[in-house]
Amino acid sequence: MEEIDYSTVVFGDVRAAPKVSVLMTEQKSNLSVLTAENEQLITERNLLERETEQLSRVTDNLNWTLSIILRFDTFPVHDYCPDKECQPCLKDWIQFEEKCYLFYNEEAPWMTAPESQTYCRNKAADLVVIDSLHEQEFISNHTKYYYDEFHGYWLGLYTTNNKDWVWIDGRNGTLGYWIGESFGDPGRCALMIPGRNVTASWDPADCGMQNKFICESDVLVKV
Repeated sequence: MEEIDYSTVVFGDVRAAPKVSVLMTEQKSNLSVLTAENEQLITERNLLERETEQLSRVTDNLNWTLSIILRFDTFPVHDYCPDKECQPCLKDWIQFEEKCYLFYNEEAPWMTAPESQTYCRNKAADLVVIDSLHEQEFISNHTKYYYDEFHGYWLGLYTTNNKDWVWIDGRNGTLGYWIGESFGDPGRCALMIPGRNVTASWDPADCGMQNKFICESDVLVKV
């Protein structure tokens, strides 16, 4: 009768155990390599995404700058880009967020509202349009009392024939920081009166009255 090797029946071939151990070690090693490669791919993907976002911002900013340049019939290169390095705003203009502001503070005679808008347009700008309390505070902080309490700075805000207040860019003047009581006969153009409460400093005035004014334009270069 053939002799039975009970060690292989009950326990299997004990000689196969080292082979299983080697196989498991190889699998662990392969898994570790694959994990490292996957982490490297994730890192590279994140880097590419950041580079793509940065390139997109650069492209958007260049398109923005080009759109501003095209507003000029003749772009004043030397004024905006002294020493061949372009600035967000012209000299004597003040930057606030993505806008540039010119506070006209020349001596009298000053300008009517239409004359002020023409002056701003000649500089590829408009009379200022106020979009928020934050902007209102900025402008209020840069205006100063002059001549008398009736004079102020022209805003790009006027009334239409149906008495609605409209901004120079065509938007309805839903935001308002009116004084409440008018100094004189209500006019069709809006002044900001310096030295008043920041939330109550606008006053309607005759558009033919001569005042200082504020021009506003987009920045040439976004930072």
